[in-house]
Amino acid sequence: MSWNDALVAIQRRTDLIPTVGVVLGSGLGAFADELTDRIEIPYEDIPGWPRSTAVGHAGHLVLGKINHTVVAVQAGRAHFYEGYDIGQVTFGVRVLGKLGIKSLILTNAAGGINLEYTQGALVLINDHINLQGQNPLIGPNDDSLGPRFPDMSDAYSKDYRALAKHVAREMGSSFSEGVYAGLLGPNYETPAEIRYLRAIGADLVGMSTVPEVIVARHMGVKCLAISCVTNMAAGILNQEINHQEVLETGAKVRGTLVEMLKRIIPHLETQP
Repeated sequence: MSWNDALVAIQRRTDLIPTVGVVLGSGLGAFADELTDRIEIPYEDIPGWPRSTAVGHAGHLVLGKINHTVVAVQAGRAHFYEGYDIGQVTFGVRVLGKLGIKSLILTNAAGGINLEYTQGALVLINDHINLQGQNPLIGPNDDSLGPRFPDMSDAYSKDYRALAKHVAREMGSSFSEGVYAGLLGPNYETPAEIRYLRAIGADLVGMSTVPEVIVARHMGVKCLAISCVTNMAAGILNQEINHQEVLETGAKVRGTLVEMLKRIIPHLETQP
């Protein structure tokens, strides 16, 4: 799988060199519409880029500007449950790293395990638990991308989280923080699985983000990840979980999240 072919295809369409990448989760794609001087490239026009098949994932790369910061936005991501392998799931982040990003913001829809969360809450991920049974760094290491054994002690940048909290306070809002457990999906978890996840220290559960962050950190890209608690996890409320609920909750918080991202992004380049 060649990242160079993807790079060439993108660079033929635009001269913009992004410094910030954004990966948008289920129902959270509206941010891409906020970019100025934007160019939209369907994933099918980029060699090797996996198509987004999940409902709520648009399936195109958007490059443009927030103020003077050049941003590359993945409007839709690939998941393991769609049948993609580890290289395809992380392909987009690798390409964004090759394009030149230094910072990566990831958003996702997540189930709330922490009983203090409410549906629609926005939570900063401060750590993760990889329960997907896979790691994108398995195999021969490409030293041009990063080290054999990358450090993950600050996988979700403390500085970026502090910045995000400052922005939220300016908006009269706030962020909680929590640990994200990444599972394969596509089924939602059982109540017993949620009790297990709570016991091992998880606050949130979802089906993405973890492999993308591992790849980004391998390349030296700093990460900020924001979960939208679109549903409370199985067994917490006496009701079934469905994807329509996920999309509807994402739509309710979309405006707040978009405004937060617009305010956060210009400050990322000034962070150490």
